[in-house]
Amino acid sequence: FVGDTAATVKVKSCASSNDCKIWSLNFGSAKISSSCCDTDLSGFCFIRYLLYFFFQSSSYGKKCYSCDEKSCSNILSCTGSEDQCLKATGKSMVLKGCVSEAICNATTSVPDVQSISCCEGNLCNGAESVTQSFLFLCCSLLSFILLLH
Repeated sequence: FVGDTAATVKVKSCASSNDCKIWSLNFGSAKISSSCCDTDLSGFCFIRYLLYFFFQSSSYGKKCYSCDEKSCSNILSCTGSEDQCLKATGKSMVLKGCVSEAICNATTSVPDVQSISCCEGNLCNGAESVTQSFLFLCCSLLSFILLLH
């Protein structure tokens, strides 16, 4: 964003075919995606480029949680190659959103990030349900009471 206006930045560069992967990362407030082309943007490659960006903006029903400055309960519609939900936690931050499988496979170690997890179900990157938390609390309390007797 630039002020209150969404900004789109397109960057083109060259990479070897081994390094060029199609992927997408979407946190709701920020989206980064990559496409690859094996020739210049003329003819077939240009059509492939247009189709990629058309499908990148198409939603197929997958939904994941995303965070803003207030909460992590926002629901985000995934688009294009975003086929998994991500949850990443650091010392003082949580990131949630939609990602491509290629991103999940590449996240072995990221500086200042303590844990990264990906999942495939709808809204699977949310917090545990209140029922699970309540059940855990009750079991812990029951164990504590039994230890006192």
